[in-house]
Amino acid sequence: MIAPASTIRKRLRLRHLQLMTALSRTESLRSAADELAMTQPAATKALKELEDTIGVALFVRHARGMEPTIYGEAVMRYARVVFEDLDELREELAAIEAGNVGKVRIGAVMAPAPDLLTRVIVQLKEAHPRLQIGVQIDTSDVLVHALQQDQLDIVVGRIPYGFSSEDLSFETLAEEALSIVARPDHPAVNAASRPKLADLARYPWIVQPRPSPMREIIDQTFRESRVAPPSSTVETSSILTTLSLLRDSNMLAVLPSSVAHYYATLDTIALLPTPLRGRLAPYGLILRKSRRISPATQLVIEAIRAA
Repeated sequence: MIAPASTIRKRLRLRHLQLMTALSRTESLRSAADELAMTQPAATKALKELEDTIGVALFVRHARGMEPTIYGEAVMRYARVVFEDLDELREELAAIEAGNVGKVRIGAVMAPAPDLLTRVIVQLKEAHPRLQIGVQIDTSDVLVHALQQDQLDIVVGRIPYGFSSEDLSFETLAEEALSIVARPDHPAVNAASRPKLADLARYPWIVQPRPSPMREIIDQTFRESRVAPPSSTVETSSILTTLSLLRDSNMLAVLPSSVAHYYATLDTIALLPTPLRGRLAPYGLILRKSRRISPATQLVIEAIRAA
């Protein structure tokens, strides 16, 4: 009578499966024992243990040797599958160790998205097709909070003012200027002379929510220019929402210059020559000091540094 699955799980040993795979190749207990560097009595004992564990005879013994029963054939087939899976497991573990397999969750502000981040992801996927990459584009305050909550592995951004940075490391990557943008046929774009900030303040603006560093620069610009800020604003950190609103209205927006130039080359937006007084602090690579860096994450970090 076949033993319950719980009994088989409890008593089955790896040596039993090794013996069965050897028997499937040799069809001889002596040859199987030699292959496994066992004595024949030890092999006989292991086979009896396995048959007692399962509850049925796995082989028929006769003068010419051993012939597997239908149960023996099933166990041998299962044993081969187990060791094939172990081979695959070993290959996958080696791949994980090398960073070829795994998942990395990246958070990034807008500025590096169209250039740096795109190049890094394309290069990594070409070199490591099985590497899974998740990307979240948002403001630094949202991203750093997600990093601290273990929802992200890496952030390319800034440590916002007021955030506890004791457990965070920051490695500068690049500085970023800001540009005021509008749709290509916006009246301010086609003005005869460079529009002043006071002229632009009459239009509705799309701005990032406080306390994002970009919003602080916009507020600083109006404050230092002694110009009243726009009375009509839409707050969003979504680039898709920003582009859609710009396309269908006379709204203005502020984008990192690298992002602005990228979309300007696609004739989606136009840059206005009116300067902003402030510059964003450099963005960089932010990691948690207390979190172990996986091989896959290390691959991404090295790719970002190289790019």
